[in-house]
Amino acid sequence: MSIQIISDSACDLPADIIAENDIEVIPFHVLLDGVDYLDGQTIQPVELYQKMRRGALPKTAQISPFQFIEVFTKYVNKGKQCLYIAFSSKMSGTCDAGRMAAQHVKREHPGSVIEVVDTQGGALAQGLSVYAAAKMAQAGKSMQQIIAEITLRARHTEHIFSVDDLEYLFRGGRVSRISSFVGNLLNVKPILHVKEGCMIPIEKVRGKAKAIKRIVELMAERGANLKDQIVAINHADDLTSALKLKSLIEQRFGTSEFIINTVGCVLGSHIGIGGVAAFFLNKEYFQLQVKPSSS
Repeated sequence: MSIQIISDSACDLPADIIAENDIEVIPFHVLLDGVDYLDGQTIQPVELYQKMRRGALPKTAQISPFQFIEVFTKYVNKGKQCLYIAFSSKMSGTCDAGRMAAQHVKREHPGSVIEVVDTQGGALAQGLSVYAAAKMAQAGKSMQQIIAEITLRARHTEHIFSVDDLEYLFRGGRVSRISSFVGNLLNVKPILHVKEGCMIPIEKVRGKAKAIKRIVELMAERGANLKDQIVAINHADDLTSALKLKSLIEQRFGTSEFIINTVGCVLGSHIGIGGVAAFFLNKEYFQLQVKPSSS
């Protein structure tokens, strides 16, 4: 029985990777100007950012249980096992909705296999896990093998990112109104990461160039084998900064494989325009990959 890899639109994978690897992506809802859009289907990131530049204030809504039931049922009826790789349960109720839907479908279809893995992250950190799972499924790996690998990756994929406009983080409750105002006035760029599924500010620097440089420094501190990894880069409608970050990573680590994509609508609505991020496996991941000797 083959395994169908399923994720949600927070994974931010490029369309070509999704298509080439037969990944099913369920869209979040984006609420904008009184219209309920489907992330990546009825609204694309470029359109969202254009509207945000004109002052639009989008909101998002989680994926409904009905959406999950429809997708899970479709693949169960095709005789497939389903593996849903989810956006962080600490940042959205979507993972829990997926779990409830999975239980419903399994009751309706006894013997069906539907598993859910919480990546405790989002954007291309989640996307890297989804991509790895798809490759493992294509290689004939078992559900247990894929879940073990994706669970390990979820715990040890670093999210290091910066945003341009602190106002969006203020609206999301991440910074105070005073620090938001002073930060924008002084061109302060916060550096953030994700820990235990939550987005956490770790420091501030002055200016975009220093923020990009600091991301690379943190990669050196936290990463390992960066030359041989696929490093993922997200940007919130700022390809110039993404390419600058890519160049610095190439120079510093010799990395040759990258996935670069725009931050999708669901996360772009919350971090605002101009953010840039790097995602990679940390040192602990590779230490845990070392098998003990048999002696």
